[in-house]
Amino acid sequence: MQTKLLAQNDGQRTFAVVLETGDELMACMKDFARREQLSAAQFSAIGAFSDAVMTYFDWESKQYLRNPVKEQVEVASLNGDVALAPDGGPAVHVHAVLGRRDGSAVAGHVAEGHVRPTLEIVLTESPAYLRKKHDPETGLAFIRPEE
Repeated sequence: MQTKLLAQNDGQRTFAVVLETGDELMACMKDFARREQLSAAQFSAIGAFSDAVMTYFDWESKQYLRNPVKEQVEVASLNGDVALAPDGGPAVHVHAVLGRRDGSAVAGHVAEGHVRPTLEIVLTESPAYLRKKHDPETGLAFIRPEE
């Protein structure tokens, strides 16, 4: 993983985060968020994965269903955010659309993604913080701007 601070103004920072072959997206982003002490950020990316695990939240079971992707895919769209988890640490939440060789796509939450050959991320941090709070109906933690 390579990173560069691109801009800094009134507490807002923008970074380029470039992942390379073999890097795992979620681990790298969690490490980066901890290192930079991110508490509110959004990011987008393009690139490719050698394999990934996407998930889908099943409303009835309140469980994430795993959808392994065991092939080279283009990261056609990737968006995410960083907020403070209920425990105070960084929570990284990522969605993506992955394009297959035949032009079909798979989409959902990214649980895991191994980069090959690159993933180019632009991340912008806000000077304020966002905190997630446990939602009793779903069992998930959601951003609650008012808190």
